[in-house]
Amino acid sequence: MHISKRTNISTGKAWLIRAIAILGALIVCAFVIFAIVKMNPIKVYISMFNGAFGTNKRIWVTVRDLMILTCIAIGLAPAFKMRFWNIGAEGQMLMGGIATAFFMINFAGKMPLPILFICMIVTSIVVGAIWGLIPGFFKAQWNTNETLFTLMMNYIAIQFTSYAVSKWENPPGSNSVGIINRSGATKNAGWIGNMFSKGYNVDYAWLVLITLVLAVAVYYYLTYTKQGYEIAVVGDSENTARYAGIRVKNVYMRTMAISGALCALAGFLAVTAVSHTISTDTAGGRGFTAIIVAWLAKMNPFVMILISALITFLNKGAIQIASDFGLNEYVSQIITGIILFFILGSEFFINYEVHFAKSHKE
Repeated sequence: MHISKRTNISTGKAWLIRAIAILGALIVCAFVIFAIVKMNPIKVYISMFNGAFGTNKRIWVTVRDLMILTCIAIGLAPAFKMRFWNIGAEGQMLMGGIATAFFMINFAGKMPLPILFICMIVTSIVVGAIWGLIPGFFKAQWNTNETLFTLMMNYIAIQFTSYAVSKWENPPGSNSVGIINRSGATKNAGWIGNMFSKGYNVDYAWLVLITLVLAVAVYYYLTYTKQGYEIAVVGDSENTARYAGIRVKNVYMRTMAISGALCALAGFLAVTAVSHTISTDTAGGRGFTAIIVAWLAKMNPFVMILISALITFLNKGAIQIASDFGLNEYVSQIITGIILFFILGSEFFINYEVHFAKSHKE
C-alpha cells in the first residue's frame, strides 16, 4: 500500500467523501452513546436537532452564532491563503469589540445614530487593522514567527479588555460592563437593530446581511483582483513572487491589516448585534474554532458558511443533549470531537489517494 497526492478531484466526489465521513462519525457516535449512557442514539440525535432548530428563537440563535463564526473565518481567509498563520483572531475581535463599546458607552445620545454607527464601525476596523498590521510588519521586516506572535497578542488583547471592563463596569464593583444602553434616554443606542425596529430577530437579520456581503466581497477580492492574485502567489512561493516583481513585504503588511480589520468587524457585530456588552468572553474561543472552519473550507467564504453551520449545530446539539438526558458536558464534547475528527480526516482522502499493491502473481 502506498499514498499519492491527488492531482485532480471533482467537487462532487470531494463532497461525497465528506458525506461518508459524517455518516461514519454518526455511526461511531451511536456506539459511543450506547456504550456510555445506554440510550437510543436516534433519540439523542433528535435532541441535538431540537437544540439547534427546535423553536423559532433557537433557529435565530443558531443563525446568529454561525454568522459570527463565519465572519471570523472570513477574516482569517486572506492571511491563510498567503500561508500567514494568523492565530490572533481572538485578540483582533476583542479589540474591535472594545472600540465599538467605547462609542456606545461614551457617545450614545451625544450624536445622531447614523454618525454613531459610522464611528463605531470605522474605529473598530481601524483598530483591528493596526492590531493585525503589527505581526505583519514584524514578519515582513524580521521574519518573526507569526504563529507565536499573533497568539501572544491574544493575551495582550485580553488584558486590554479586562482593563476596559474595570473602567466601564456597571454597576460599580460588579466587574462587568452589563448590557450597554439597556434603558434610559439612550435605550438601545448603538444596537444595530434599533436603526429601524426592535427585536432580536432584527439584530440577527442585519448580522446575516452583513456577513453575506462580506463573504461575497472577500471571495471576489481573493479570486478576481490583482491583490488577491498577489496573495496567492506569495502563499505558493515567496521566491516566485519576488521574481514576478511582487513586493512581498508590502503584501504581508497589507494582507494582515485586512485580516485584522475583518476579524475586528466580527467584534463590532458581536457587541452591537449579539451581546450588547464587552467582556473577555466576547470572543468565546471562536477565533480558534474559525481556524478549523477556514482550513476545511479551503479559504472559500461560501463553503465557510456550511462548515460554520455544521460546527454550530454540533455545539448547540451538545448543550441540548446534556440538558435533556442529564449528561455532563464531557459526553457531549466527546460526540462533537468524534464528528470533527472524521470531518478533518476526510480531507486526507480528498487530498491523497491510497493505492494497494498488486500481488506478485498479478
